[in-house]
Amino acid sequence: MTGFEITGASAADMEMIRGWADEEGWNPGDSDRFAFAVADPEGFLVGRLDGEPVACISAVRYGAGFGFIGFYIARPAQRGRGYGIRLWRAGMERLDGRLVGLDGVVEQQDNYRKSGFRSAWNNVRLEGVPEGGRADGDTGGVEIVDAATLPFGRLAAYDRRFFPAPRDAFLSAWTALPGRTALAAVRDGRIEGLGVIRPCSAAHRIGPLYAATPAVAEVLLLRLARHASGGPVAVDVPDANPEAMDLFKGLGLVPTFEAARMYTGPAPELPMAELFGVTSLELG
Repeated sequence: MTGFEITGASAADMEMIRGWADEEGWNPGDSDRFAFAVADPEGFLVGRLDGEPVACISAVRYGAGFGFIGFYIARPAQRGRGYGIRLWRAGMERLDGRLVGLDGVVEQQDNYRKSGFRSAWNNVRLEGVPEGGRADGDTGGVEIVDAATLPFGRLAAYDRRFFPAPRDAFLSAWTALPGRTALAAVRDGRIEGLGVIRPCSAAHRIGPLYAATPAVAEVLLLRLARHASGGPVAVDVPDANPEAMDLFKGLGLVPTFEAARMYTGPAPELPMAELFGVTSLELG
């Protein structure tokens, strides 16, 4: 493998990685890379063969004890030559000593198990143009507000319930990048839901989608879907929340993609009944 080296990703590399993910059919957000970069600026690696990028991976550190693997891609013409596994080892070494999570596509799950990962649940992408529902009807006593009008510390504390480590810098960018809409559900001053929609190459993606009840989740999804200009939306729904699966299928969304959420140790204890859509399959 003479001429192969692993380097950190540049800003131009981050756009390249987004393009590669798009070619894989993962439909990343148009501006996700800007939030990803602030999550962990050194957490994105590129494998180069004689200077030409041929593979990538993200190995993002959160806090002192958690990490997440994503964007594990080798270019089709270079697969089977060992470049991907060298990047994998570099990424895992960067996260050594931490609990590590990832969302594994079906064809890679056996390989991840060999590396010590175990499945916790499946994230099922449900996609389509929502039909019916209560966007303008009974909101169940919550007020739907622009999340930017709330003190950020409250948003971060609410997000922390659904993620095993602080990620304030990432969350700040994720909710506020141009072209995105972030809505919160508030009841008597308490946050009882949060959702973000962002433009992508194909369907607009919604994530995260947190809600205290299915009724709140329904209102948030339908209000967010208005910002897709009549086009389809997609949300990655944990099958560990069967009420979420039933709710969104009832609104006309259909499964289009599936990945297993896997961890190297015990899965974090999260309020799964309130987790209606994960933030990102790439960064957790």
